[in-house]
Amino acid sequence: MKLVTRAQWGARDYRMPNGATLYSGSRRGVKLHYLGTPYADRPHTGCAAYVRQIQAQHMDGNGWSDIGYSFAVCTHGYVYEGRGLRRRNSANGSTTLNNQDYAVLLLVGSSGLTKPTDEQLHGARDAIDYCRKEGRAGTWLGGHRDSYATSCPGDAVYAWAKAGAPRPKTEEEDMPLTKTDVAMLWKTDGVIGVPADWSPGNEHWAPASLLIDMGKRLRVLQANDAAQTAAITAMANALGRIDAAVDVDALVATVRAAVTEAVESIDVRLDVADTPK
Repeated sequence: MKLVTRAQWGARDYRMPNGATLYSGSRRGVKLHYLGTPYADRPHTGCAAYVRQIQAQHMDGNGWSDIGYSFAVCTHGYVYEGRGLRRRNSANGSTTLNNQDYAVLLLVGSSGLTKPTDEQLHGARDAIDYCRKEGRAGTWLGGHRDSYATSCPGDAVYAWAKAGAPRPKTEEEDMPLTKTDVAMLWKTDGVIGVPADWSPGNEHWAPASLLIDMGKRLRVLQANDAAQTAAITAMANALGRIDAAVDVDALVATVRAAVTEAVESIDVRLDVADTPK
């Protein structure tokens, strides 16, 4: 998690005694929030200043003792520590609701930037996991609008929360294969290979052995092709010495084309040895 502490983002000191009120008992879970005002994305260098602006509005405008949220997540995936894991937030609508769930803000608005970025979703997921692992949060997950009359956290964030807050996937992401997946992937299907972990009746080819075996066979085919080409060329040159009218290059090309066509039309079946070499 890319955590930005209060000291790192330049937070003001919270007011005593309310700002030091601790949670009582454990939290049911985590509630997600959005700004509820227009928001435009910005370079990451401007995010800390924006979090300070939120704190100032909450303390000077709302009269609260500190920024209202437990954590805030910018579009670049950084998690800003607000009231943190121990001190009760003031963002969920009432003392009971504040004590019930952590409050995690995503820096998206009601207009302008309304959909979180992939980096932001990763950061919000990090914050949720942090509240569960390091705090005393249960598995419940929802939005500010749950049990409180508000449109927060916006439709996009709320739908993501209700889907379980999954991490976004990219086209480049490689999902790890289970042992079952690997077994199915390398199940015998007529492709020739020598199992590395040989045992009688083994029905799965080991990928490393398969690739090694394929490489050996390819080198044999390349050597045969080179020898075949040399033989065809020698034969054409011999005919050229007998008959000067013979076009050696054209003859080589014709014979090579005929051989290639014949080879491609052959269905070759290779058998695996009963035991490894």
